[in-house]
Amino acid sequence: MYYKVYKAITIILCVFLLSSCGTYFNQPIVKEDARIGEDTKITPALRNLPSPVEPVVVGVYKFRDQTGQYKPTESGNTFSTAVTQGATTILIKALEDSKWFVPIERENLSNLLNERNIIRSTRKEYRKTTNPNEPQLPPLLYAGVILEGGIVSYDSNIITGGLGARYFGIGASTQYRQDRITIYLRAVSTSSGKILKTVYVSKTILSQALDANFFRYVRFRRLLEAETGFTKNEPAQMAVSEAIEKAVESLVIEGIEDKLWAAKADTNVINTLLKTYNDEKNEAQSTKLYDRYFKERRSKVSAFVKGGTALISGDFNNPEFTYAAQIGGRWYFNPYINVNASLHKFELTNEISFSQGFNAFDLNAELNFLPFEKLSPFLYGGAGVVNDDDFDNSLFKFQYGGGIEYLVSDKIGLSLNATHNLVLSDKLDTVEQGKRDDQYFNFSLGINWYFGNPIKKKKK
Repeated sequence: MYYKVYKAITIILCVFLLSSCGTYFNQPIVKEDARIGEDTKITPALRNLPSPVEPVVVGVYKFRDQTGQYKPTESGNTFSTAVTQGATTILIKALEDSKWFVPIERENLSNLLNERNIIRSTRKEYRKTTNPNEPQLPPLLYAGVILEGGIVSYDSNIITGGLGARYFGIGASTQYRQDRITIYLRAVSTSSGKILKTVYVSKTILSQALDANFFRYVRFRRLLEAETGFTKNEPAQMAVSEAIEKAVESLVIEGIEDKLWAAKADTNVINTLLKTYNDEKNEAQSTKLYDRYFKERRSKVSAFVKGGTALISGDFNNPEFTYAAQIGGRWYFNPYINVNASLHKFELTNEISFSQGFNAFDLNAELNFLPFEKLSPFLYGGAGVVNDDDFDNSLFKFQYGGGIEYLVSDKIGLSLNATHNLVLSDKLDTVEQGKRDDQYFNFSLGINWYFGNPIKKKKK
């Protein structure tokens, strides 16, 4: 018995460790040399944008943390800021990588102007003894567009949780925390002051911790204790870089779409780029907080087939689970409410006391709680009629139940549900006894087919 328990717990610990073996087996045990900074997931897409007809000269005066958020700790906050204060530099690097913009120095403009004044005064001092016709210092580039904005939000612990188990001195646990940063980037015309385009990007920051331990007396006065684990935190600077690069990519593509600037590429390439971006944008606009993706999914008409089991609750003892099958259809009035009708074939049995096949017809009203998500619970209730296979005994009934449906595609869904059937008679099992009418239950797994276009969401 103990061997089986230890074996099961060992397997659980191995699963915990192997699920993050990339971190566990790359422990920092030696000093590492300096290396070039990592690219984010967005960097390749930013570099592979089609070339511009003419790069846009832009000035970035300030793109910094506007949240005032300090880094959270277990004992409170510290004086260390939660996000980097060098977002302006990150933005300029992203602008260079895109090759769509020519960024000019504006963050430390006073240093640049001071240095130019030094050059002028030095040239003036030596001009009398050297070349009197030496050309003047060339003028500074001016920006046709100014990029403004910043990191406007840092939300800590928007999701926290964990999982753990301990048995007989052996245990393991995992914890996670998710933060979120939000940035805005806008392009402003220097000739008119008009805001040409504004984009908004958010990025989550994930922190994970995993530990496993063993604490047990293996012999008298012999205690064995072992512990291992690790914590993995997504770098906030990488999250800021990824968000800024995504904002620059969005600014370029939306500028192409609005004809603020032009790309030097084939029309088909540009159309493909715009379509891919708009599909991503539509999906993002339908995704709510905590990655809940809202989409028009279920159509007005669907058909379903279900198979499962039936269980009687009547006047005989020892009921048994038997087969049950169902076929029917749904008609949706709106994404939340539908009416469904179905035919049933099932058997009810009480060991050797009673066994009879039945047919039933159900008419239900159903409420779907999350119609725009893949996974949705539902409740239903209605009335129907049930009769035996010989149609000698027809009885009215009410039924109610609930379940959950998961859409594996836009046209096919899998459902799991349970139904309680209240027969308005005590003659279902041919015996009238006691004050309570007969009842039976159905438990089934079904497949739903949806036909036609999804029902449209109402515009707010």
